[in-house]
Amino acid sequence: MMKKHLRLAALLLAGLLLFPLIMGMAACSKSGGDTVTLYVYNWGEYISDGSEDTLDVNEMFEEWYYETYGVKVEVNYSTYSSNESMYAKLSSGSVNYDVVVPSDYMIERMIAEDMLAELNFDNIPHIQNIDPAFFGDNAEFDYYDPHNKYAVPYMYGMIGIIYNTSMVAEDDPALGSWQLMWDERHAGNILQFNNSRDAFGTAQYFLGLDVNAEDEAEWRLALEKLKEQKPVLQGYVMDEIFNKMENGSAAIAAYYAGDFLAMYENNEDLEFFYPAEGTNLYVDAMCIPKSSQNKEIAERYIDFMLTEEPAVANAEYTYYASPNTVVRESEEYIEYMNTIKEGGYDLMYNTDAVHTTSYENLGGAQLIMLNELWEELKSDIEVGLPIYVICAVILVILIGGGTFLGVRKRIRDKY
Repeated sequence: MMKKHLRLAALLLAGLLLFPLIMGMAACSKSGGDTVTLYVYNWGEYISDGSEDTLDVNEMFEEWYYETYGVKVEVNYSTYSSNESMYAKLSSGSVNYDVVVPSDYMIERMIAEDMLAELNFDNIPHIQNIDPAFFGDNAEFDYYDPHNKYAVPYMYGMIGIIYNTSMVAEDDPALGSWQLMWDERHAGNILQFNNSRDAFGTAQYFLGLDVNAEDEAEWRLALEKLKEQKPVLQGYVMDEIFNKMENGSAAIAAYYAGDFLAMYENNEDLEFFYPAEGTNLYVDAMCIPKSSQNKEIAERYIDFMLTEEPAVANAEYTYYASPNTVVRESEEYIEYMNTIKEGGYDLMYNTDAVHTTSYENLGGAQLIMLNELWEELKSDIEVGLPIYVICAVILVILIGGGTFLGVRKRIRDKY
């Protein structure tokens, strides 16, 4: 009996000694022993990533989250080049993302198709940093999310035309107009958007058409204008534009103002203007897909992006206009923008410089029509005289070959 009591006492003593260790291990597991992966899907070149001595915002978030909540989070960050490619991947259901950053018209579409989760703004207190023009009861630029439930503005800007001053003369009569994108004198050196909405927008603004038209006839007018442009194009591009414009292998391109400043930093021969006929003003905003597996962490990620240090770092890295008042009121940021290019700050924030409109979500029938028109444009091949000559030569060879084989067969049959 005494031995039994001694064994029991020993077990109790061991338990008391091991209890703190066991509890510590449990706490460690609870506080980040397992790493949570947060999947973020964003435009290319659209976040400060630590390159060239910039702040690595995602790494900073990971450290901040562990220090604040005791949970290890790893940001799995990937990029896309157009709203349409992002939508196609997300709507396929083959992947899940926790944060995406679509443009206004695409957000409107995703809301209509019930693809986005309503945000809990208790987890996004720094929403107060967003300019009331972009978020709130009387916001001017919340047309895509009028009840402020699904999206937090990230960046905004306007589309214009980038051109190389060493290849386009200062007195070129097409400067200042969309006409420059159709200028035959620069054939082979012009780049067009490789996404349907922006490409059609260039033609619609040029022709004075409604970029949100319901009438198919108006879209077909724009299609014909884009077909007219094809012989002078070098190609349809998105992120490839950076290399082409920076190294001088193209002279003219329509693109986003913030990206112009990024290119200008690497090639000071580049210049930019907003076409006089009008252009697109867009807002890109952070959203959480309904398929997100980590909604609360995703909301805290969005909130983190609104705080001063990462918000300023992202604005300085991308050169896009920020809807965040903390950024726009930063003297350091204003000086930085004007250092990149004289007048750089005003270039991004002077939205009154030209007439602007915004893309709205197109209805189902309109989207089908636009896709069909885009396919028609991309598959339409101009057949010129050289093609006819080549086809004629091939036809002659085939006929001659057939005649030769026929004669040879008759000779064989005869002998």
